[in-house]
Amino acid sequence: MAQNTGTQAPAPASSAAAPAVLRQGRAADPAPAVADKAVAVAGQGSQNTTQPSTGPNESAKQPSDVMAADAEGSRDASPGSSRDKAANRQRQLRLMMRQCDRVLLADYDLLAMEKWPDNARISAARRRRDLWLLAVFVAAVLFVGGVLGVLPAWLGGTGFGALVTTLLLALPPVRRVFSSRPSHRELVQQRGQMLRDARRHVAHLEGADGLVWQCQRMAAFNPALASHSFSRLREASEKHILVGQLTERKYVRLYLFYLVEADKAYQRLQQAFLDSRQQDLEQSPLEEVAEGKAGTDLKSVPS
Repeated sequence: MAQNTGTQAPAPASSAAAPAVLRQGRAADPAPAVADKAVAVAGQGSQNTTQPSTGPNESAKQPSDVMAADAEGSRDASPGSSRDKAANRQRQLRLMMRQCDRVLLADYDLLAMEKWPDNARISAARRRRDLWLLAVFVAAVLFVGGVLGVLPAWLGGTGFGALVTTLLLALPPVRRVFSSRPSHRELVQQRGQMLRDARRHVAHLEGADGLVWQCQRMAAFNPALASHSFSRLREASEKHILVGQLTERKYVRLYLFYLVEADKAYQRLQQAFLDSRQQDLEQSPLEEVAEGKAGTDLKSVPS
């Protein structure tokens, strides 16, 4: 027995160094992103299986509801915007009418000054005045010469009578007995009085704001108001110095021409306001009927 054990050959080294053999085990752990994606796909699949499918009728109803809502919104927006524009325009027209309503108070006869003494009458009255002064001077010379004894007494007496008569002609009541024509002084006073009356009336029309300056907003209804001929009037009215610059009749007549053009523009402005108001009143019932019909159509649409 000892011999057998002693003579037994040792195990070869190759069997101890044999390669390891892999045996089948559990699967490897998946990556986190792949796992999350798989969970999401699984959840979506479960929702698709649990949620009932919509029929073709319901899917067809959704676009129709959207179109009906859009149509209703367009109907509501269009009348509202047009109504706001009309109201804004009427407000602007009413404001211009209120600012320029003093045009209706203009007294054209007073500003026209038809009885204004012309230059021919002034020249004729000036010649008569010069002749009267010459007669007074001659009568005074005769009277003084007669008093001093240089001239005969009868000539001095005649000069005294002529002097008294010519001096009495200076009085208006006495002068009207012989002639109804006004004197140079009366004509000049008449001019001054008419000019003062016109300036007083212009001051009443202009007020504290300036009528000419405010009426330039009506140039859209009468382009003549924006003419270069009235530029000085507009500037003076804006600075509130227009009344002080009306020192001659030609300036008053220029103001009168502006008022005539402003009156034309005001009449057109008033007509435009009335037309806009009438159009708004005519459109209001139509819009109410359209809105009522649209509401009825929307109620008839099945939900």
